[in-house]
Amino acid sequence: MPNLKVLRKRIGTVRSTQQITKAMKMVAAAKLRRAQDSAERARPYAEKLNEMLVAVAAGADAEASPLLARRDERKIDVLVLTSDRGLCGGFNVNILRLAETVLRREGREVSIFAVGRKALEYLRRRQQTIHAERTGVLSLSPIEVAGGLVEELAARFVAGESDAVYLVYSKFRSAISQIPTIVQLLPAALPDTTESTGPGVEYIFEPPQRELLGQLLPAYIRTLILQGLLESAASEHGARMTAMENATTNASDMIERLTLSMNRARQATITTELMEIVSGAEAMKG
Repeated sequence: MPNLKVLRKRIGTVRSTQQITKAMKMVAAAKLRRAQDSAERARPYAEKLNEMLVAVAAGADAEASPLLARRDERKIDVLVLTSDRGLCGGFNVNILRLAETVLRREGREVSIFAVGRKALEYLRRRQQTIHAERTGVLSLSPIEVAGGLVEELAARFVAGESDAVYLVYSKFRSAISQIPTIVQLLPAALPDTTESTGPGVEYIFEPPQRELLGQLLPAYIRTLILQGLLESAASEHGARMTAMENATTNASDMIERLTLSMNRARQATITTELMEIVSGAEAMKG
């Protein structure tokens, strides 16, 4: 059984760790509140933009915009959104595990756009081709980050350097539930209007449909990336808050067990001392 000094030192160490995890939980909760508000406010805009794209793209063909061109997927770009820091449970692991399903497809040349230090470190260890990297995204404007990414991804797709672009991120549901999600960005999927049961609506476009699609498609893809960044940030803070809460609870349980062991050790020491005193007294009587 460990002695009292060792047990007291371990209890002090665990209690210090508990204070750190409790503070990290409070910080993550404060950041989660702001990140969740940003993600939820962006969702209606993305939905309305999708509705507008449905209306404009109705009846359009794949030649209406170079972003609609469909080719055999021999070269693909994968945009992976992870965090820069750890201590957030299975947040990064789940995203990277989903990204692996795309990377392992045979017959494809994959170029990766890694956003977040955890994705960068993971993919470098596996010797994957990293075309571009972004770190410290949470300290930057998500609109600027999304704009820079969509320009580079769209330029590679139009130039034929990639045949498809996929986005892998974590969709925020709640502080204890984040859903790893994969979305195809390019070629942009035209809505299926063949199953519409309502009467057809003929729109008059100004500017013309092709020109309008040329403006809407980049904006729509930029919105998807922006939504992914906001959802990923909220998911990271939610996962970290949950992980730190679990760590704080586990520290409390460990302190209780160590305190019980310390009390038993102290009681055993007292019992041993009493037995020695009694034995000495009996020896003196004899």
